[in-house]
Amino acid sequence: MNDSLKKKAAKGVIWSAIERFSVQGIQFILSIIIARLVAPSEYGLIAMLSIFLAIAQSFIDSGFSNALIQKQNRTEIDYSTVFYFNIAVAFGLYSLFYISSPYIANFYKEPQLETIAKWVGINIIILAFSIVQRARLSIQLNFKIQAKASLIAVCISGIIGIYLAYNNYGVWSLVFQTLLNNLINTILLWFFARWSPQRVFSYTSFKQLFSFGSKLMLSGFLHVIYTNLYSLVIGRKYSATDVGYYNRMSSLAQYPSINIVSVITRAIYPIQCSIQDDKEKLSKTFHQYLKIACYIIFPLMVGLAVTAEPLIKLLLTEKWLPAAPLLSILSIAYMWQPIMTINNQVLNVRGRSDYFLKAEILKKIIAIVILVITMPLGLSVLCIGILIYSFCDIIIIIYYSKKVIQTTYMKQIKEILPIFILSMSMGGFVFFIISFIENAYMQLIMGTLSGIIFILVFSLLFKIKELNAILSILKK
Repeated sequence: MNDSLKKKAAKGVIWSAIERFSVQGIQFILSIIIARLVAPSEYGLIAMLSIFLAIAQSFIDSGFSNALIQKQNRTEIDYSTVFYFNIAVAFGLYSLFYISSPYIANFYKEPQLETIAKWVGINIIILAFSIVQRARLSIQLNFKIQAKASLIAVCISGIIGIYLAYNNYGVWSLVFQTLLNNLINTILLWFFARWSPQRVFSYTSFKQLFSFGSKLMLSGFLHVIYTNLYSLVIGRKYSATDVGYYNRMSSLAQYPSINIVSVITRAIYPIQCSIQDDKEKLSKTFHQYLKIACYIIFPLMVGLAVTAEPLIKLLLTEKWLPAAPLLSILSIAYMWQPIMTINNQVLNVRGRSDYFLKAEILKKIIAIVILVITMPLGLSVLCIGILIYSFCDIIIIIYYSKKVIQTTYMKQIKEILPIFILSMSMGGFVFFIISFIENAYMQLIMGTLSGIIFILVFSLLFKIKELNAILSILKK
């Protein structure tokens, strides 16, 4: 990668990280505060609706955001066409969601879900108004504006959410905090982006974008079905408390992996699209950021798995402690997120959304089989099933990614294996250290410090290049 691209990537990563972690960090703190005030079953009620909202969101965007970013000769007509399509679909989906709310409540045998669903569903419409603005800013690599909008929105909505939680509004503090966050964010994006749609809708433009985006839509649809299916199955077969346990632990486990990967992939996607026809340069960029992402995420996830129990004690109180084994398993399962996501993204960069869709179909067939087998065996086995699926996902997606760039199974294994060994060794060391400590605070402090020191010392000792790469990005 040349110096210009490096500077753009570094700047994009930094501002994308600011946006992602400022928002997610504050939301994480809010969720912890509320989790200490409400029962796991309250969280379970919101989680029961997640699959329906996620499906709706996958249809709203329809892969158009990535289609706009990937397209090299995009016009104002393209932007306006996508905008009007998203709005129309959003209103249609909310109407369907509103009508279906009694049936959703009846399915889970939770009557209060009917009213909650009608309010939560408004997010579908709100988010539709910001999709094009975000896509335009991403194309411009202007993550700074997105960071400002997101940070302001989450702070204002966060203060209100805390107030509601403190005054015993329970699940409604989560509902209204989310609504306000999305509404304020959307308003600010309109203000900062200074873009409004033209009075035009082009069928030709729609057809071109949809030919690429539709495959991503179907892929996204399959993915959200899978990722939220567990909450639906657990809610139906077990209880709202079990849903709360799973959902909260899944959120904790995904927080470092998905957010960090999102920061990296979001920042480099427009850059990779600009060099999509240079296979050699694209391959080099792909492997570079794959290693960097794994170097960051692997130790974090292993550390999270090892310190699950003291972390839950301190953050969520002992009423959530039965869920600690779930957090450990899910942390290892989501550890592989950078490999899956970065390999997925390169298919979009190369315009091979057909490969993306084929891979997703294969993966989700396997996922359903795993879910059916593990479903009767309890929550822990269900989570082990997610770990098994992660390895299946990697095998399938690399099979397709090596068709479009210069990579192989062995090449990715060789590059990642040293980082994996380093991370697992660190996990063993941290476990050894905290086993001599009884106090949860000290376990977490000593576990974190010993893990960081271990990684830094052995990275320097074995001259792991990813450490220097990260430091150089931060300096820029």
